Amino acid sequence: MRADAYKYIYFLGIGGIGMSAIARYFNAKGLPVWGYDKTPTPLTQALTEEGIQIHYEDDIDLIPTEIKQNPAQTLVVLTPAIPAEHQEWAYLRENNFEIKKRSEVLGIITANAYTIAVAGTHGKTTTSSMIAHLLHHAGVDCSAFLGGISVNLNSNLLLSQNAEGREIVVVEADEYDRSFLRLYPDIAIVTSTDADHLDIYGDKDALIQSFQDFISQIKPGGTLLFNTKADARALATIDNSVKVVQYGLEKAELNAGPVTIEGHHFKFNLTSSTNLLPGLDLPVPGYHNVENALAACFVAQLLRVPPHQIRAALAAYRGVKRRFEFVVDSPDCIYVDDYAHHPTEINAFVTSLKALFPEKKIKIIFQPHLFTRTRDFADEFAKSLSQVDEVELLEIYPAREKPISGVNAKMLLNRISGPKKSLLSKQEVLQKITENIDFEVIATVGAGDIDTLVTPIKNILKNKKNVSEA
Repeated sequence: MRADAYKYIYFLGIGGIGMSAIARYFNAKGLPVWGYDKTPTPLTQALTEEGIQIHYEDDIDLIPTEIKQNPAQTLVVLTPAIPAEHQEWAYLRENNFEIKKRSEVLGIITANAYTIAVAGTHGKTTTSSMIAHLLHHAGVDCSAFLGGISVNLNSNLLLSQNAEGREIVVVEADEYDRSFLRLYPDIAIVTSTDADHLDIYGDKDALIQSFQDFISQIKPGGTLLFNTKADARALATIDNSVKVVQYGLEKAELNAGPVTIEGHHFKFNLTSSTNLLPGLDLPVPGYHNVENALAACFVAQLLRVPPHQIRAALAAYRGVKRRFEFVVDSPDCIYVDDYAHHPTEINAFVTSLKALFPEKKIKIIFQPHLFTRTRDFADEFAKSLSQVDEVELLEIYPAREKPISGVNAKMLLNRISGPKKSLLSKQEVLQKITENIDFEVIATVGAGDIDTLVTPIKNILKNKKNVSEA
């Protein structure tokens, strides 16, 4: 079924970053859009300001009359975070509404498009936002569904302006719940295949099998960009007609050559035996972001963007909210906020932070995300966090999960071997910063609601040290 077959759209869990992009898509197409979410957030407020009606109580009476009276013409979009006992979901099921997961809807939207799909346990959002930005900046008409707010676009959605011809769509291919198996890309990128979502997969072998299935769905004659850090077993099912390009910082077919750091900028060349794009300047720091940029720039080349436009676009890239985002940047105090929530991501973040500020004292405030992830990777989390001068832990953010006996932030704290560590509430974190700023670099890290600390911390630092925000 095509996306234009529906007249009314209703979202259960409209406030999620991926769900909201699809809500914006249908709203921009002129379709009536409504939604439910558990709590109001700045993102739901933005959707409301764009004309989308949202309610925050699980109440059948709050489902719009237009939806109830037109089940055959309504598409219900469901997030996996909605609990099984949700009353509205039960009502919609019982009344035979068309209910599809976000991934299924992305599959419908991209079915007839030239699809660029970015998969991987880390790096999806940054890489897909880079690709969308490079193409958009160079005047290549495309749409993009992003898992974060692009600073350049100030949105998680980019809409094509051209109604004629085959649409180009950039999309994140999410491995959670095997969602990416709804996509059949022309170009696919696999940034990483680290073990994650073991509550879904059980073990890494099952995760790799899922990546094999995704790669097997690349269209004949398509292209796969595969990070050298990813597990090569994922390549087992690739079609012979698909071109495979392996990329990485070093010892890869597509590499960055020597990387130099000037201020917050990482400078490098895109290099291979048949390809040279010198003089690239990435204003968003991080060695992992250099890898992401290699893939993004190569995709831009595949779509025939000239070298000078790629250089200009990359130099103008400003990143994604909560991805190595400088909140305060002054000579005596640096404050960075990052979404990292897996040990590999935290290690990449810390490594880059220490490379940028090798002589400075670093404090990280970390909020673990999910009981299962904390349980499965407790030792790896501890190792990545033990590299900094001070760690402050918040309690685990449960998201969709119920508590697990014995799994808590104290369990993780006991494994951290760094010189200074503590377990604090959000209020205690703010109080401690108010009383004593004994650090030069501070970072908030995590995928839960730790972002609610960003503005208060910024304000405290500005008041105490008279610094300006980034």
